[in-house]
Amino acid sequence: MKNSRLMQTPKLPGVYMMCDGADNIIYIGKAKNLKNRISSYFNADIDSKATAIIAHMRKINYILCTSEREALIIERQLINKIKPHFNFMWKDDKSYPYIRFSINEDFPQLTFTRRKFEDSALYFGPYPQFFYMKKLIRWLKRVFKIRPCKIDLFEGFLPKKKNVKSCLYYHTEMCYGPCLGKIASEEYKQKIKGIELFLNGKFKKLENEWKEQMSDLSANMCYEDAKEIRDRLYALQSMSERVMINEVTREEMNQSIKRADSINELKSFLGLRCQPAIIEGFDNSNIHGIDAVASMVRFQNGIADKKNYRRFRIKTVYGIDDFASIKEVVFRRCLSLIRKNEKMPDLILVDGGKGQLKSALSALRELQLRIPAISLAKSNEEIFLQNKDEPLILSRRSEALKLLQSVRDEAHRFALSYHRKLRVKSFFNSL
Repeated sequence: MKNSRLMQTPKLPGVYMMCDGADNIIYIGKAKNLKNRISSYFNADIDSKATAIIAHMRKINYILCTSEREALIIERQLINKIKPHFNFMWKDDKSYPYIRFSINEDFPQLTFTRRKFEDSALYFGPYPQFFYMKKLIRWLKRVFKIRPCKIDLFEGFLPKKKNVKSCLYYHTEMCYGPCLGKIASEEYKQKIKGIELFLNGKFKKLENEWKEQMSDLSANMCYEDAKEIRDRLYALQSMSERVMINEVTREEMNQSIKRADSINELKSFLGLRCQPAIIEGFDNSNIHGIDAVASMVRFQNGIADKKNYRRFRIKTVYGIDDFASIKEVVFRRCLSLIRKNEKMPDLILVDGGKGQLKSALSALRELQLRIPAISLAKSNEEIFLQNKDEPLILSRRSEALKLLQSVRDEAHRFALSYHRKLRVKSFFNSL
């Protein structure tokens, strides 16, 4: 698998940072030779623990160092500051889930478990974040068409046809249909055996095997089977082709560390269980209850994530009622995330005081969500927290407060710009 940016990576000591699609740093490592080390993630057999990282990384940033020793020092500093999930959680293998591949069943399944049993299944992991593992399993099932159902299947004792004839997985070509007797056990195992190579990180070997199979199938005019192997190759190769590899300067990394410090500080001040890497801020805008709108802005690791901003026209509130409006937009936003199975924010921030916070919490309770929420009042920059009578007041020099102010002010700007746009539109429509 080739990547033009990878080919330009220098053969020098350095530190590399792997990021997911939301620019979260998920792993930090050091290298004596950056090009060789980064290449190993695409070409060599590596520890299976790294598979979850590889399947979900979208960017690799690196910093050049003068020596391997300097790279080691910077690596330790960055890990302690940023605290990437995979660096920290792999220290404790006991509490995190594994991928279980029931290879000796007639029709193997791919599931996750928090315990390794004394059975004939293969176990891979542990994987620190369930979020990544869940996406990895979903990707593998789609690529290999391994059955996603949990039915106990035995080749000689298949379920009654009337119970499975409408299986959507088979009819949408997401599965080979073993429950319907569409494929024998031996052929099914042959088609999915590449999963073991993948989970062991043997990507190059898997790629070579598939190329050989595709060539043989084409030579024997088995074009449909050859096309299926070709599609798998495309999927495997896209894992490296979609990864951006960039050099970052020390100044850029210092800014990243400063943002990480503000997030760590905020976690400590608010007493949160996890880092508020994703913060969503809400604000309302209206004039005398006319054209009432609201906005939601999302910050990822202290950076405005503008592609995930959202605007709302208030639908259920008439007149001026900031409390009810906040409740409506928080409810609508979170309900949308639930329906789309998308990642929830780590912290919700609403512009205002106790009343606005109470409204946001009411929306979260109705959806049975336990997302931390706070409000920030402009007058004295008071932070109101759930179950706290007195507001929290931070130093004006606090990086945590500056981060909250950035989110609050951006939500206000975004709501105001939307309201102005609607007012202009209403004005011209009235002419």
